[in-house]
Amino acid sequence: MNPAYSVILFTTASGAGYGLLALLGLTASSVGQSPSLGFAITSMVIALGLITIGLLSSTMHLGHPERAWRALSQWKTSWLSREGVAAVVTYPFALAFGMTWSGLYSAPDAIAPLGLITSGLSLITVFTTGKIYATLKTIRAWHQPLTVPVYLFFALASGASLHLALSALFARAPGAIAPVALIALVTLALLKFLYWHAIDAAPRDHTMANATGLGANVRQWEVPHTTKNFVQREMGFVVARRHASRLRGLFFVLLLCVGLLELFATFIPLISIAAFFTMLIAAWVERWLFFAQGEHVVTLFYGNPQA
Repeated sequence: MNPAYSVILFTTASGAGYGLLALLGLTASSVGQSPSLGFAITSMVIALGLITIGLLSSTMHLGHPERAWRALSQWKTSWLSREGVAAVVTYPFALAFGMTWSGLYSAPDAIAPLGLITSGLSLITVFTTGKIYATLKTIRAWHQPLTVPVYLFFALASGASLHLALSALFARAPGAIAPVALIALVTLALLKFLYWHAIDAAPRDHTMANATGLGANVRQWEVPHTTKNFVQREMGFVVARRHASRLRGLFFVLLLCVGLLELFATFIPLISIAAFFTMLIAAWVERWLFFAQGEHVVTLFYGNPQA
């Protein structure tokens, strides 16, 4: 698939935003009101800002962005629609949580339930995003069980990294977020390694032979077009294996750098800011490769022997 930068921005920005929002809600449910008004407001503005930027960028991938609201109507059958509904439902609870947690509205008894609800809705939204791709049987690399866990732990790892950076800026102790960030990072690296191993080892059984039912010796006699059309440009994009291997290696190197920076941040907290930006670069590399390695079965019609 041709990686669309609007979708890469959407999954990267909203993932970090929802991850941060989920961790803020969980932390507040056990600790209570934030001792720093500035930290609370800044954290909520950044989390909701990243989510909003991501959602708006996703509409740029549509042929008619002005009709994006119609996607909400198909929630019974479409994971894309469920994602939109979950995102919209999250906003009022997140705003209510931010108001009580920051102390702008005094309701200490409501902080814990609102925090847990906001955290749950944030993770549910990320879950629905992952399911959009995991349920596409036409793209073998996405239609497998590790796609959704990777999306969830990417959100948690990037959100935790952002949480550490914000804690450093406001001179707050990271508390339990520091080990959570490292655990999420290690889990993400392991899941991504297993994911890439799984798609490399999976049988490439989508062929022209089984698509037509005409046997193993089927081959294309004449191409359907003399020049590339929209389908070939968007769904026939292929990344060279050597480039994919290098990008995978770069991703793991970046994750290692993030982990080391987060460890050093224990002694020099402001280093966690560099860790977050390194995490964003790692997310961008992984997302680009995720989309680039998705081979659609429609490419069989245009001469691809297998997909």
